Amino acid sequence: MAQQQFDLIVFDWDGTLMDSTPTITRCIQLACQDLGLPVPDDGAASHVIGLGLQDALSLAAPTLDPADYPKLSERYRFHFLTRDPELVLFDGVRDMLEALRAQHYLLGVATGKSRAGLQRALAATGVADLFDATRCADETFSKPHPAMLVELAGELGQNVTRTVMIGDTTHDLQMAANAGSGAVAVSYGAHPRASLLSLSPLHCASDVPDLNAWLAQHA
Repeated sequence: MAQQQFDLIVFDWDGTLMDSTPTITRCIQLACQDLGLPVPDDGAASHVIGLGLQDALSLAAPTLDPADYPKLSERYRFHFLTRDPELVLFDGVRDMLEALRAQHYLLGVATGKSRAGLQRALAATGVADLFDATRCADETFSKPHPAMLVELAGELGQNVTRTVMIGDTTHDLQMAANAGSGAVAVSYGAHPRASLLSLSPLHCASDVPDLNAWLAQHA
């Protein structure tokens, strides 16, 4: 086994740990429909996943007056909260996280979710105690700004160059590049594999077992 490269492993949440990409995509479309806006197709709606909510909705609905962003946000939250209890972790995620903890890695989350949204998800899935620190989009700069990774590394006393970001979007990978961290992509979430590979991640995992195997050998 190769020498350990990283001390801190940071995961995106939606589309990386939680199987929520189709739900978020649909809720964005329904929110636009509610306000009589052009409804983005699946590709356009899923592209904005991972950004902070306001940034995401402004890109998904470019014709909307910024003064009406709160209305669109409210409709998105309405639709998402009705589906929130149905969302689950991808198969194998809990075992992977527990194995990494047992190997004494520090674990974090950097997400476009709000703090309230992440806390609901952590409580529902029962994995809150597996993470050492988390950052949400309503607490700092949205991806791809490097702040989430820089702040997580600083909070945990780690070097950002010995931190790896794992995510399903180009926003995650670009954030890692901006922070000087390692980056690993997963192709089972929001963004297509070709887009992820264009940013030259260390690995692009096709599923959770593939990700787990790569981490076991290379992290």
